Amino acid sequence: MVFLSVPRAPCYTGAPPAKSAAPQAGWPVGPAIGRTPSAAVPSPKGTTVPYPSAWSRRAFLAATAGGAAVLGAAAPAASAPRPSAPDDVFAALRRRWVDLVLGTGVDPAAEPYARALRETGELAGRFAAAMRPAAASLWPDQPFDPSAGITRSYTRLHTMAEAYAQPGTGLTGDAALADAVLTGLDHLEAAVYHAGADRYGNWWDWQIGSPQQLLDTLAVLDTHLPGGPLPDDHRARHLAAVDHFVPDSALGAYTGTSTGANRVDLCRVVVLRGVLGRTPAKIALARDALSPVFPYVTHGDGLYADGSFIQHTAVAYSGTYGYVLLDGIGRLLALLTGTEWAVTDPVRRTVLDSVTHAYAPLLHDGLMMDMVSGRAVSRGDLLTDDRRVPRSDHYHGHALLAAVALLAESADPTARTRWHALVKGHIARDRVLPVRTDRQYTVADLARLAAVADGPAAPAPEPDGHRLFPAMDRAVHRRPGWTAGLAMASARIAHYENGNGENPHGWHTGSGMLSWWAGETGGGQYTDAYWPTVDPYRLPGTTVSTKRLADNEGGAFGAPRPDVRGVGGTTDGTYAAVGQHLRGLGSTLTAHKSWFFLDDTVVCLGAGITAHDGVPVETIVDNRALGAAGRAALTVDGRPQPTAP
Repeated sequence: MVFLSVPRAPCYTGAPPAKSAAPQAGWPVGPAIGRTPSAAVPSPKGTTVPYPSAWSRRAFLAATAGGAAVLGAAAPAASAPRPSAPDDVFAALRRRWVDLVLGTGVDPAAEPYARALRETGELAGRFAAAMRPAAASLWPDQPFDPSAGITRSYTRLHTMAEAYAQPGTGLTGDAALADAVLTGLDHLEAAVYHAGADRYGNWWDWQIGSPQQLLDTLAVLDTHLPGGPLPDDHRARHLAAVDHFVPDSALGAYTGTSTGANRVDLCRVVVLRGVLGRTPAKIALARDALSPVFPYVTHGDGLYADGSFIQHTAVAYSGTYGYVLLDGIGRLLALLTGTEWAVTDPVRRTVLDSVTHAYAPLLHDGLMMDMVSGRAVSRGDLLTDDRRVPRSDHYHGHALLAAVALLAESADPTARTRWHALVKGHIARDRVLPVRTDRQYTVADLARLAAVADGPAAPAPEPDGHRLFPAMDRAVHRRPGWTAGLAMASARIAHYENGNGENPHGWHTGSGMLSWWAGETGGGQYTDAYWPTVDPYRLPGTTVSTKRLADNEGGAFGAPRPDVRGVGGTTDGTYAAVGQHLRGLGSTLTAHKSWFFLDDTVVCLGAGITAHDGVPVETIVDNRALGAAGRAALTVDGRPQPTAP
């Protein structure tokens, strides 16, 4: 029995070279296909694809912006009104979407907006300077194969469009930067992302990642180019590519990759494609395709009545995919409210209720518990993130807080006040990573969170009590001064998730990992590079065979599930008794584990622990970060113990 007490980079030095229908020097040329006139370049997979004949970007920009061609040449501020065609519902929806993306009503000289805008401008300048269109890439460090390079290329173009459109970036209204964005869009469409092209690699890049960034970029350009929207034939090529990779059938049967958070992402793509293409049927289709997301589910992906959220069939995923679902619905509700396409399905109430019922119990002082973030726990410092923002439990928690602030804009006054209090409480209590200056946030996120923080709602205190999430084999216990989270596995829920090269050593997360945080000083316990530095065979609270396991043992995306069903518990809302029939991953280990969650203690029991692997079995009482100085005391039954071996 164990008791646990608890400097701006230049884009061009002068005007960029004039564009023509001919390919740039060094591009392989093949026979023209499909468009006349055009040249052609090989795609990454060897299929010759056309490079579009130039609708003159330079002429378009020169005519509309007075010919400003040098980086930094001042055009009207992005926030200033510009002449436009007579308003209509599609233009209004497009502007509303761009406001959601870029934010409105902020002082670009005030912090934290000034820092965020300056960083966007610096990144955009570096991206434009480094752009080198070639047959298989737009930037040398982002090849189109693997397919993630396509999404990252569109993401860079979107950053450049943001820098062009937003005041305070140092590149606001710069015609050369806009020309670079248009050049990049044309190249991606010609080389790899066009109607008729074959998909390869990760489906997500083709149906969600790339089209979201592409459509957001088109919306920003259509709204902020001084001469008005792009020519229809130019936009039509990009929309045809989206139609090819995200056909209406992607929103058909609620199965496969079109469920849960992925379904919401697909709806977001199709809605914005409908807005930019002035296609009411697309908007209606996407609006209606949200409805299967709303009801509680009893198996597979989605929200459960007990507050669980599952993605990839068997992975507890409130923290990342759950965030994507909440954020996406928040954006679509905000976009469509007050229009003929407003989301009126009454069952949407389940998603709105989930803020309090499903998400809030898993937040602690600004962080989202890692036990519901799947393979995302391993991301840390992503080399593919141009902003170099470290991922952590606080990163995921802050993302969710921003999603709640966005969703609150479409809520009734009572819910809005309650959610503002929730967000404001976490803003006040997060002593590890200040919420309001988190570098992951866009200007729009920062503005929404500032409105909440400066608003009248009183900060909600840290909640108290116990929550069981039987459908995803998770439990959360809160008592004054401390919080604990328990992760288990069963035939329902995977031991862990790996995939796409992520989290190959997360094997024992579901073997009874018990995480706990102490008061106001413990919020960083699992934040500072925890997952790449912790011994994966000694996660806190687990009982494991020390048999060495292979990377990605058991399979990817929720595949490694033990064939046991005796996992669950009971609670009166304050205390709980929880049990797990444990079967080890890739080993002969079996055991029965129990936890009793009390006022100031978690009583941890183990029985019938057996294995025949020829190696020791260990139960890890705890595994704590001792801080930079390593001076934290170890006590057993109140008596200090030596920390040296």
